[in-house]
Amino acid sequence: MAAAAAPRRPSFIPSVVYKDNRAALKWLQKAFGFEVSEVLTDATDNVVHAEMSHDEGIVMISNEFAEWVTSPQSVGGKNTQRVHVRLAQGIDEHCTQARRAGAKIVMEPADQFYGERTYIAVDPEGHHWTFSQPVKAVSREQMEDASGFKFTPLK
Repeated sequence: MAAAAAPRRPSFIPSVVYKDNRAALKWLQKAFGFEVSEVLTDATDNVVHAEMSHDEGIVMISNEFAEWVTSPQSVGGKNTQRVHVRLAQGIDEHCTQARRAGAKIVMEPADQFYGERTYIAVDPEGHHWTFSQPVKAVSREQMEDASGFKFTPLK
């Protein structure tokens, strides 16, 4: 019998670090609707690796397993990354759900020059999450006109 092929995984999978990754899994599920897809525990039931999914995306939920990995909560709220999640629909309702679960909304849902409606939420440990939903098709020229920015090749 041939071994089953491994499921296709995205080329990029961000890993977000929490002091309490077990609590984070529950909160992210409640607030953002992510699904817990994988949890590995050690002999004392500590979560050593976890993954959550949303549509075709995956995010790893880690703990502070080494000196070089830390939650924003451990460094005064500083972030060196943020995860951008695209929703197919219902962004305003998604924001309301996140707020009810305790997310701090630092940017309310608003239409952007690039054709998406976007909001930014901060989770209980200080991670910034950006959520967007496509609302209209916008050409590069329209984005440049609306923003004053210019698409240019990297020099």
